[in-house]
Formats: sequence, C-alpha cells, structure tokens
Amino acid sequence: MITGRILRDAILSGANNISNQRSRVDELNVFPVPDGDTGTNMSMTVGAARPELEAMSDDCTVGEAAKAAASAMLRGARGNSGVITSLLFRGFSKALDGKKTADAADVVAALQKGVEAAYKAVMKPTEGTMLTVARVASEEAAASGIADVVELWQLVMSAGQRALDNTPNQLPVLKKAGVVDAGGQGLMVIFEGMQIVFEGGKPIQCEEAAQNKAKLSTDGAGKGVFTDDLMKVEDIKNGYCTQFLVNKNEGASIAKLRAFLESNGDSVVVIEDDDVANCHVHTADPGKILSHAIQYGYLTGFKIENMHEQFLARQKQGKGLEKQKAAEEAPAAAFPYAAVDPERTFGFVAVAAGEGLASVFADLGVDAVVSGGQTMNPATEDILAAVQSVHAGTVFVLPNNKNIIMAAEQAQKIADRKVVVLPTRTIPQGITAMLSFDPDADADANSIAMMEAAGRVNTGLVTFAARNSDFDGHKIKKGDIMAMENGKIVNIGTDISKMTYRLARSMVKKDTSFITLISGCDVSEEEAQRTLELVQAKVGDSVEVTLINGGQPVYYYMIGVE
Repeated sequence: MITGRILRDAILSGANNISNQRSRVDELNVFPVPDGDTGTNMSMTVGAARPELEAMSDDCTVGEAAKAAASAMLRGARGNSGVITSLLFRGFSKALDGKKTADAADVVAALQKGVEAAYKAVMKPTEGTMLTVARVASEEAAASGIADVVELWQLVMSAGQRALDNTPNQLPVLKKAGVVDAGGQGLMVIFEGMQIVFEGGKPIQCEEAAQNKAKLSTDGAGKGVFTDDLMKVEDIKNGYCTQFLVNKNEGASIAKLRAFLESNGDSVVVIEDDDVANCHVHTADPGKILSHAIQYGYLTGFKIENMHEQFLARQKQGKGLEKQKAAEEAPAAAFPYAAVDPERTFGFVAVAAGEGLASVFADLGVDAVVSGGQTMNPATEDILAAVQSVHAGTVFVLPNNKNIIMAAEQAQKIADRKVVVLPTRTIPQGITAMLSFDPDADADANSIAMMEAAGRVNTGLVTFAARNSDFDGHKIKKGDIMAMENGKIVNIGTDISKMTYRLARSMVKKDTSFITLISGCDVSEEEAQRTLELVQAKVGDSVEVTLINGGQPVYYYMIGVE
C-alpha cells in the first residue's frame, strides 16, 4: 500500500534522479543539431513539482500528492518529452483523486490513464519512443494481476526496460547510432528513482553539480524583455514581490481574487487549474494581499521578497549579471495579466529568440513574444502567461518550433480565454502566417488560411553540429556547418556563407518568388550583406531576396522560400 508520504517522496526521488542523470540522457539524442535536449526538458518538467511536494506534510494523501505534482508539471512542462511526462503523471492525479492510499490496482489505473492521455496528445504517435516504453509497462502491469505494489513496480521496471531495449529495432535511426530512445531512457530514470522509495529506501538526493552539466542552457526560455537597468530604486512603488498558491475552496472565484490583486498591486500573474491558483503580485502591503486571498482557499508556497533590497544588490553587480538575475527571479513579470477587452477580437503570441525576430513579429502585430526556440523550449506556464497578457478574446499562438507545439497546446487547455494554436514549426512559417492574417475573417477562416500559407513555405537552416554523428547518410563531426532543408540535412561543410547561398539556390523552384534570409547573432552585418549579395546573384533577378537581422542563436541563417 502506498501512502501520500511515500508517493510524495517517490516523485521527489524520481525528479532528483533525472536531474542527476539528465546529461547522460541528453547524450542519447542522435540528431546532431543543437536542441532542447530530452533529459534537460524532462528534468525541468518533473523538477517543477519539487517545491510544492517538499512543502507537503507527511500526512498528505496520495490524491493530494498526485494532484500537486501533476499540476506543477503541467505548468512547468518543456518540450515534447516534458509535456508527455507531465501527461503520464496527470494519469496518477486522475486515478488517485480523492484517495488516501493506493493499492496495486490504483497504480495500474494511474499508468493506464497516463498512457491514454499521452497517446491522445500526440497527433501521430511513433512507436519506439517513450510512449512505447510507458504503454508496454502499463499493459504488462495490467495483465499481471499482481496485488503487491512493490512487486508490481518491479514488473513495471522490467517491462519498461525490455521495451526501451527494443526501441532500436523499431526506429532505424536509433539502431544505426547504437542508442536507445532518449525519452524512454529518461522515463526509466524517473521510474527508477520512484522504485527506490516504493521498496522502502530513502529518496535519491539532488546532486547540485549535476544540475550544471547541461550542454546547452534553457534558462532563458520563456523570459521576456526587462528594463531593470533603466530603473531607479525610488521608482519601485510596490516593493514586495509576493507569490503564493491558493488551494481553492469549492466555488471560489479566482477572477475576483485576480481583480483584487490588480487593484492593490501590479505585475499580476494568476495561473489556475482545477484545484490550485498560482498567484504573483508586486504590492506595497503583502499582508493585505494574503489576508484577502485566504477567503478563496488555504494558502501554501509563500514567497515574499523585498525588491528594494534585490534592486540595490543587483546594482552592485556587473550589468550583465544584473540583467541575468532579474530574468531568473521574475520571469512572470514579463507578461502581466490582462483582462479580456470585449472590443478586442484577436490577439497574437509568438515564440522566437533574438531581438530582431521579436521586433519583426511585433511589427506584424504580435502582442507578446515569448523568448525561446531551439535549445530554449519555454514552459507551458511561460506561454500561458503570455496568452493571458493579451487583452483579446481569441489569442492565436505561433510556437514556430516543432518541440514547442505540445506545450502551447497544454497552455490552450488551461487559459481563461479562447486560444488557437497554429502549429508553425519554423520562424519563416510563423512570419508568413502572420502576413496572411485577415482581420475581417473569423477565427476558423484565419486558422485555415494562415496554416495554408505557412505550409507553402520551405525552410532552410544553417547551423553547427553539436555532436559527432553518423546521421542520414552523413558523417558529421562536432562543429561542422550543416545545411538543412525542411529538417533534412542536405549538405555539410565549413564555410557559412557558401553553405547558405548553396542551400538557398538548391531550394529555388520554377515558381519561387521570394526568399527571406534571416541572419543570426553570430553573423556580422558585413557578413550578412555579403551573403545576401551572393544569394541574389545565384538565384537571379526574378526572385526577390530580403535580409532580416534576426539576432537568433543557434542558426547562422534561417531561409524562407516561397
């Protein structure tokens, strides 16, 4: 039998285990392009539940522990692997709802509900991935008839491991690279941490050193643009950054609480699900805020910080460190909550990295740009905060990256206004989609028209290899320059400009009219201009070539061909 304390400690142990081993899981990624690595995304997703679980008492129920974990993971989910992980644990929340303890049958039901939700969330499930590992483990557990939880979880581990070992036979790319699926391995690492507690052991502890092993930081994901360096300490009128969780009473109106916060502070962000509201406000009187908030439910997760002290401390640091600390401490403040304006029909949120691209999307009418993309997959709560900062009744979200679409779809489910996720997979697709918006058409007509336009865009990318790889017929060494067309590697070389104009030329078809060349942060203006001239010379005068200084990381150039 599993108690709430055991389940709480088991999930914490799983979170710490994936945190400690995330670099090992990241290394299993076979695609050489720098990306938001699987282990890192899963670690950050499960780790989002750590503070709330640590705050729970030993007499919590399994239902309470499961709900707290699932709610936090849903908001903190990053990347496709993170979203799938959060949905698997959402199954625990659904199956254990209202239960004080859990037996083997409850665990089986939890696994089944989680697998069902995860498969539903993926449009075209691919076998040989973490979905397969979870499904096989769930099916064998259900068929076993085992009544002892410890024995059942041992079966889950052995079945999951066999499924993981078989993933190279299901996906040729894994077999060729000689590795198993990274997401499946990450899931087994989490389950391993849970098993230790189920068997009566102490939870695995988080190794601080391991948290710094990620090859590519995702700490900037979801952080907006701040103007801290332009402020003076006397400008801070609401000097206490106040955060807390409201464990809602039945029928509690969080909309009324939000209105109270807005009338007694600023930088208000309220993220709500069925049971909990996560509140953030800058106020001059945190006591007044908390005294009012307790009417809506019992309060946990308190965090009150004096922003005057924070500000003065940051002034003593270097300017770069000051900006970094501001972004780390107050990501939600980038997108203050905005009530829906009945006069405003449509609004837009886009995900992009780089000041130039943020400006481009703003010029196209995007209300909020979430900082993120390749290597920086923003969390569901980052996208949700951006959506709820837009006054419109209907908000279109353009993820502009295939690994962010699922997180956007999860934000769609918990937003307090209508959200339409346009599954744009690249920045050029997102730009074209925005250019195709018709303010006189309704949401459905615009969704169809914008995605049809995005679908006509071919995307070229020029980047570097993050790891040695034998991929798709190419022998690739770390640091090689790679040219990709619609996600497929088409050329390997060493000269960035040459790779770029060759890629653009190969993408041009008889009916091509436009090429958009987007330069990244590692390309100088002179280099970008020279590349523009080379591309124009190679494609001829019949094709219009436009240069945009995107300032994006990872990609030296993005190319949109229409």
